[in-house]
Amino acid sequence: MKQPVNIFWFRRDLRLDDNKGFFEALKGAHPVLPIFIFDSDILDSLPKQDARVSFIYNTIQDMRKTLREAHNSSIAIFHGKPETIFKTLCESYQIAAVYTNHDYEPYAKKRDEAIKTFLDSKKIDFKTFKDQVIFEKSEIVKDDGTPYRVYTPYMKTWKATFKEAELEIFYTNSYLDNLVAHSLLPNLELSEMGFEQSEQQIEPYTVTPTLIQEYEDTRNYPAKDGTSRLGPHLRFGTVSIRKMLKKALAEKNETFLEELIWREFFMQILWHFPHTETDSFKPKYGRIAWRNNESEFKAWCAGKTGYPLVDAGMRELNQTGFMHNRVRMLVGSFLCKHLLIDWRWGEAYFAEKLHDYEMASNVGNWQWVAGSGVDASPYFRIFNPTTQIKKFDKDLEYIKKWVPEFQELDYPKPIVDHKEARERCLKVYKEAVA
Repeated sequence: MKQPVNIFWFRRDLRLDDNKGFFEALKGAHPVLPIFIFDSDILDSLPKQDARVSFIYNTIQDMRKTLREAHNSSIAIFHGKPETIFKTLCESYQIAAVYTNHDYEPYAKKRDEAIKTFLDSKKIDFKTFKDQVIFEKSEIVKDDGTPYRVYTPYMKTWKATFKEAELEIFYTNSYLDNLVAHSLLPNLELSEMGFEQSEQQIEPYTVTPTLIQEYEDTRNYPAKDGTSRLGPHLRFGTVSIRKMLKKALAEKNETFLEELIWREFFMQILWHFPHTETDSFKPKYGRIAWRNNESEFKAWCAGKTGYPLVDAGMRELNQTGFMHNRVRMLVGSFLCKHLLIDWRWGEAYFAEKLHDYEMASNVGNWQWVAGSGVDASPYFRIFNPTTQIKKFDKDLEYIKKWVPEFQELDYPKPIVDHKEARERCLKVYKEAVA
């Protein structure tokens, strides 16, 4: 008879230490078989050179190497539909339980329900844990039990509920010998899944005391290297939210802490209101008569709108997979308000290009700039793309880096006149939401 094993399924938690589900699996009564599934339902829609797929692949290979060298174990890698993979695993192993961490996105919820149903039919426990957030689902709600729709009261309740003394780090080192002793578990090459190594790199994160202390003063200026680049690492779980929170608390920087809370705010919005993935949170904003001009959308995507700060942001995104947050607000507002192009077009473009793409934050922020979401920017707030330069790039450092030809004759003329576009936007929005 085969020896029973517990499976740990890595997903958005690509680290060996301070990983709640992995920690619980390792403490169990059976050896742990770690797995990762490259989900074909997700991968099939991605470009063949996707920096995020390369990053995930390279991270897992590093984790495999660590486990092989130090613990005579590894991580089994699969490519396909998760349900099919689990059916195959059940034929190869006697599985006592499957452990994993919660995932809150609509697709992930459906996937996990299907996996649980299958495992139940085999009398295998499916155990999931909170790992990528401090508070989830309905842990931070109003007194009447309904979810917050405005950030500031959510943030205040989050802070009032949080107790630093209860922040536990899940150290796995003393349990790693409870892994399945097998250093030649299944592996794959990127090419076997139809991918190539991306030329773009996901930057390492920087969370030094200096960066946190200066965060409030530097974070709004795209020419300054004042952002942490934490986004992709929180997205894929190569860092622990608990350890990052400890760093923020050690420096007593409320602005940095509140950025981490924004992430959780949007996550609980998507959890409670999954329709916001595709529909306006405020139904009346679904009536906006978008122009959706395809040639203007292409100009926006290419960074050729004739507005230098907008173009700089889009070119930075296209070349690096990153865009400074201040500029994200401007380019999003410009697309929705100046060009009257549906926020879903911009959201889909960011989803394809951004290394730190996370559905909850991306949808939340796009609905914010469009005025259609929770706690949204009012529809009559329309960023002036020229005065934004004076505020945030007055020495033109950022613009010169990404749009060096902005003062040349061959630089495109503005795609729309700001004043006319503003008046048109106000008229169209007013008609829709009246």
